[in-house]
Amino acid sequence: MRFSANFVALAAPLLVSALPFKRTASANDLLVLKFAQVLEQLETQFYTEALQTFQEIDFITAGFATAEIAIQQFTAIQSDESTHTTVLTSTIQSLGDQPISGCLFDFSSVLTDVTTMAATARVVENLGVAAYLGAANLLDDPVLLTDAATILTVEARHQTVLNIFNGGSAIPQAFDIAFTPSQVLAVAGQFISGCDLGVPANPTLTVTNTGTVAPGTSLTFSSTAINGSTDGLFCQMIVGGAPIALTFPYDQCIVPQGIDGPVALYITSDDQPLANDIIEQATIDLIAGPTMAFIDTVPDDLSGLVLPGSSSSGSGSSGSGSSTVSATVSSSTSVTTITPDQESSILASLSASPTTLTVPPSGAAAASAAGAAPTATAGASSGNDNAATGSTSVVTALGGPNMFTGPVNNGTVIVLGWTTVPASSVPAPSVGQ
Repeated sequence: MRFSANFVALAAPLLVSALPFKRTASANDLLVLKFAQVLEQLETQFYTEALQTFQEIDFITAGFATAEIAIQQFTAIQSDESTHTTVLTSTIQSLGDQPISGCLFDFSSVLTDVTTMAATARVVENLGVAAYLGAANLLDDPVLLTDAATILTVEARHQTVLNIFNGGSAIPQAFDIAFTPSQVLAVAGQFISGCDLGVPANPTLTVTNTGTVAPGTSLTFSSTAINGSTDGLFCQMIVGGAPIALTFPYDQCIVPQGIDGPVALYITSDDQPLANDIIEQATIDLIAGPTMAFIDTVPDDLSGLVLPGSSSSGSGSSGSGSSTVSATVSSSTSVTTITPDQESSILASLSASPTTLTVPPSGAAAASAAGAAPTATAGASSGNDNAATGSTSVVTALGGPNMFTGPVNNGTVIVLGWTTVPASSVPAPSVGQ
């Protein structure tokens, strides 16, 4: 359930309503609240523009099993970020100050397609978690600290959704990474202009590799802070839960084995490992960064449900370029592997709605054994239109993409495990089929 306007009005004073009298805030508290409000504005604007830019077909083209799931979640996240912005704005005003004004946000470079947008959203949400974690020690008021933590937990839920939407592990690490405000701006600053956040930004660092970053990848970088020779510079990687960074010479920054999930990357002038603790972290030798990379070495089956083919195990992908289809007929189960060409033929044939699939009596397995995919014809089925040839016609659910799986013993038909067609639309399987 999303927040209504009335609920937002009630919730707005939440951060400062713990005591019955007017609260005051320290300069640190106000700085943190105003910084957080700008970040929430950034997130709100990003998702608002993304939802205005992309249509259902764009999500399907990007590989989502269904556009509805993606749009629903992006809409929910946008609503949360908007509510956070409203609450933080009201809190700052109730403390006798005003939010930072004049900020402009430009996402034109990352709203080019859904894949790039989703990858950026993953960065945004992981950055949000890192920002709230990093600001916790800066708040003087424990009430504000506790209330800010209620936003942090929601940002972490967003983070999980975006990990899944990008084919990674939902919960890749047992600990998250914290950033200082200056480190946050090294990542987010590229999208913000026109306002002074009261915090100096670390020099931006960009990974210039193209394609997937994985164990064994030799990383290359660019930054305005890196001028001339890179001799004496070092690449440092911080992962969640590790006490210190992994340190490598700049030109030997190779992703090691055993990493999964988000990695914070820094360039330093010293090989002394950075502490994975922003309070104890020595940043005097930090040249640029952080920037964020995601090393998805252990994608889980949950991602495969949203992005078919992204999972490394289960029925989402066989790892050989084929798709696995499970068919259940009269309490018996058979599994067959179809070729990509057969899969494409099925998907292409299901562009019309409703669709009738005509399969041999022995089901999808026989079709595969014969070297041909089940055929499809548009139009509603009468239930016995192929009786002369002994085949069975099945009306799939409207829309797609769907692939025939088969009738089950309760008279319904399961289509790719997602859609159950009402029994009234399907002929009951005959004995021996």
